Amino acid sequence: MMLEHPREGESIQIHSYKHNGSIHRIWKETIVLKGSPNYIIAANDRTIVMEADGRTWITREPAICFFYAKHWFNIIGMFREDGIYYYCNLSSPFVRDKEALKYIDYDLDVKVFPNMTYVLLDEEEYERHRKEMNYPDVIDRILKSNVEKLISWIHQRKGPFAPDFIDMWYEKFLSYRK
Repeated sequence: MMLEHPREGESIQIHSYKHNGSIHRIWKETIVLKGSPNYIIAANDRTIVMEADGRTWITREPAICFFYAKHWFNIIGMFREDGIYYYCNLSSPFVRDKEALKYIDYDLDVKVFPNMTYVLLDEEEYERHRKEMNYPDVIDRILKSNVEKLISWIHQRKGPFAPDFIDMWYEKFLSYRK
C-alpha cells in the first residue's frame, strides 16, 4: 500500500534492497526535509546503518539525500572538511510504505568530488550481480542511460549539484535539530 508523501520533520527509515529482494542496507533514522509525489529530500547525521549481514555502523558526517520517483538514481551529498562529496547510487525509483522509503540498489555508483570531478564505481560488481541475479536487458539499458543523465546533471550543475543547493537544505536540517 502506498502512502501519502512524508511530512516535513518526520523521521523515516530507508531500506535498500538488491534485485533479488534481499535486504542490502537500512538507515535507522532520516529526517524528511521535503516530501512530494516525485521526490523526497531528507537528511541524517550520525545515524545507525545496518548491513545485510547484521553488522552496524554510524554515519560520520551530515548527509542530504535526494530520492526520486521517476529517476533511476538517488543522490547523497555529504559534508566533509574539504567540501561536499556526492555519492550517487544507480537504483530503482523509490517507493514508500508504512515501514520505510525503499529502493533497489543496482551496484553502480558515481562519486563526485567537491571540484565536480567524478568517478564511476563498482562496474565489476554490477556485471557480476547482473549475471547472478539475471537483471533484464531493459534494466541494464535504463541504468546505463541514467548514468549518462547523472553525468549530464553533474556537468550542468543541475539539481543537488547546483551551487548552494545542498547548503540550503542543510540549513533546514539544522532547524529541525534545535
